[in-house]
Amino acid sequence: MEHRRPVGRWIWIVLDSVGCGAAPDAEKYGSDDVQSNTLLHIAEAVGGLRVPHLERLGLGRILPLPGVAADGVGAYGKMREKSFGKDTTNGHWEFVGKVLSEPLPVYPNGFPPEVIEPFEAYVGKKVLCNRPASGTVVIEEFGPEHQATGRPIVYTSADSVFQIAAHEQVVPVETLYDWCEYARSILTGPHGVGRVIARPFEGEPGAYRRTHRRKDFSLQFGETVLNHIVARGYPVCGIGKIYDIYGGSGISEGIHTENNDDGMTQLIRRMDVQEDGMIYVNLVDFDALYGHRNNPVGFARAVEAFDARLPEVLGRMREGDVLCITADHGCDPTTPGTDHTREWVPLLVWHRGMKQAVALGDRQTFADIGDTVAEFFNVPDSGVGRSFLHDLGL
Repeated sequence: MEHRRPVGRWIWIVLDSVGCGAAPDAEKYGSDDVQSNTLLHIAEAVGGLRVPHLERLGLGRILPLPGVAADGVGAYGKMREKSFGKDTTNGHWEFVGKVLSEPLPVYPNGFPPEVIEPFEAYVGKKVLCNRPASGTVVIEEFGPEHQATGRPIVYTSADSVFQIAAHEQVVPVETLYDWCEYARSILTGPHGVGRVIARPFEGEPGAYRRTHRRKDFSLQFGETVLNHIVARGYPVCGIGKIYDIYGGSGISEGIHTENNDDGMTQLIRRMDVQEDGMIYVNLVDFDALYGHRNNPVGFARAVEAFDARLPEVLGRMREGDVLCITADHGCDPTTPGTDHTREWVPLLVWHRGMKQAVALGDRQTFADIGDTVAEFFNVPDSGVGRSFLHDLGL
């Protein structure tokens, strides 16, 4: 089939952790996952979401939500994940056609000696913690000893991550990044965790704060549709942690952000100067500040704040541009646990030529977005997903 040459841009927004109901295989992941529905439960927590612009795009057609009418003229649906896991790494790589057929390693009892000992030898100090922990709790617990000794705080979670926390006045951020790069170099094979994460913080005991200089060092899974787009001569700008998630592979330029609001500001600025290609943004506050901290009210208000800035994006959409809004997993803040939840994710797609709602249905892999993007840019697809470009009337 002959593909069209795009005349516009693909604007891709990932609302990190904004799931929309337990996935069909949620029981494999635990009781929290079976009862999860991030969007519904945060809407209930505030007596109804106030998101008129997401409503216009069709959010209320995906699932019944208090405060959100089943209205709008966008394309709407939901997607289930085919990969094992429920992490950022799994979700984002599947978006672009890489299905992870084996679960990434996790460490419920902390990292074994064959990982920790060479890391300690490189750093020159013994680590603190070395067990699953909440990122905010762990710095309060070990922060004072870390400040006194300079020993790095190493911890994990239910996800496949190796996290290193260090106070910026004790360990320079560049040194922390160097430690992470070394950890990434040894965390391969059976210990190939999805991400090594630098977690710098500041402040004093009882008032520590994580800073915006977090950095992710992700496992690589080969070429994707993103590489094909760049090879075709189109820019792919990654905003937020997108550059880190893909290790820069297939991303022609990365822009760091401090929070959701800054992410939206950077997206809007980029739309004013980038003429073609893709602008790809991850908004992480939903997950980091509210999902993992079991704060449904804060989560709901963050979704409403995102909605309030959507007109700035919609107003910059040109003929031929496509806006795609989705999520990479769930993180239901109303469940007893604080981990990600295995959920369907919403799919909203819109362009200026749309005159009526378009049902995209229940998609069986996140890779449907990547293969749609491939058709949009006339580059090879992954063969994993199913493009819905024709359904958009493009």
